[in-house]
Amino acid sequence: MKLFGYWRSSATYRVRIALALKNLDYDYQPVNLLKGEQKAEGYLARNPLGLVPALETDDGAVLTQSLAIIAYLEETQPDPSLMPEGAAARAHARAIAMTIASEAQPFMNLRMQQYLKTERGFDETAMTEWLNRWPGGAMAAVEKTLAHTAGDYCIGDTPGLADCFLVPQIYAAARFGVDISGFAKMNEIYARCHNHPAFEKAHPDKQADAVEG
Repeated sequence: MKLFGYWRSSATYRVRIALALKNLDYDYQPVNLLKGEQKAEGYLARNPLGLVPALETDDGAVLTQSLAIIAYLEETQPDPSLMPEGAAARAHARAIAMTIASEAQPFMNLRMQQYLKTERGFDETAMTEWLNRWPGGAMAAVEKTLAHTAGDYCIGDTPGLADCFLVPQIYAAARFGVDISGFAKMNEIYARCHNHPAFEKAHPDKQADAVEG
């Protein structure tokens, strides 16, 4: 398999965690978002949205969207599973993942921030208010969910799908000034994940295209 991504991309980070939890090997192809490589004709042929990640499978299929890619990995490489036992627990895991993927991260990604700053005239104060209202609000909802679902990790005591989404979101929130100080359970899980080898391997700073600053 070949993973096309960017070291600080939250969506790519999710897929790296899933691959690491499943102990799957892959080739990594960096796509530098700051240089606009995602807009190149060759990359757009893989992902018409011009987003990362994209996963090229061993049989040549090209998959996009982190949740779809992780679902593919779960279906084709089911052991170890990223899903908890029980239909309700699995639904909670998907709900946490989808809340982060749909209601939090899109409001803070690169193209959104560039649009707000360059076309809407947002200054730093306005950006901070935006990020705390939208990504921060979605994260607050996840924090309330974790009160009913979490053990050591988001769903019980085994890391899985929901943690693949939670950890990159907290990493990004800390970078962009979202106030996460009140999210006690999230921060507890985040700290625990940092001591897990799979999450450590997937961390942005450990990637080949990581840069300082």
